[in-house]
Amino acid sequence: MEHKTHHIEGLIEFIPRVFRDERGWFMETYNASMFAPFGINPVFVQDNESVSKKGVLRGLHFQKPPYAQGKLVRVTSGRVLDVALDLRKNSPTYGQHATCILDAEQHNMLYIPEGFAHGFVALEDNSSFLYKCTNLYHQPSEGGILWNDPALGIDWGVAEPLVSPKDEVLPLLKDFDSPF
Repeated sequence: MEHKTHHIEGLIEFIPRVFRDERGWFMETYNASMFAPFGINPVFVQDNESVSKKGVLRGLHFQKPPYAQGKLVRVTSGRVLDVALDLRKNSPTYGQHATCILDAEQHNMLYIPEGFAHGFVALEDNSSFLYKCTNLYHQPSEGGILWNDPALGIDWGVAEPLVSPKDEVLPLLKDFDSPF
């Protein structure tokens, strides 16, 4: 499996080998040994899936410790622009973000460790997004940062995204006290 690191430590994109023949194709979507060279040993305890139409933006979300989640994310249909925002107080990249196009045809996936806010925007209709999470969902621990906070400078690539009312009232980074 190929991998790419991003400028923010801990974010790793994986591109699996896809074996194709006249019957179709096969790939390994997760193997614990692919994380070992990076000193990461995730234990995934919950899988989630969402389907979004083009222009739907979800995020930027996280769960506070002790319910923080690492995530391995990918799409099984469509394409999304995925965004990870570093919220780790002692990180040299605190407040910086990285983006990655996740594409069902490329089969790539992104590992996002605990300490990040995460979001994505669907670039195609019927974009099916899968999350493998290292902790269970815990509603009282959820939090977020406003997706269009001017200080973040995130180019979502969509002029007028469809955003939930809940995501429209999240705090700005400057008003946020990070628990990470």
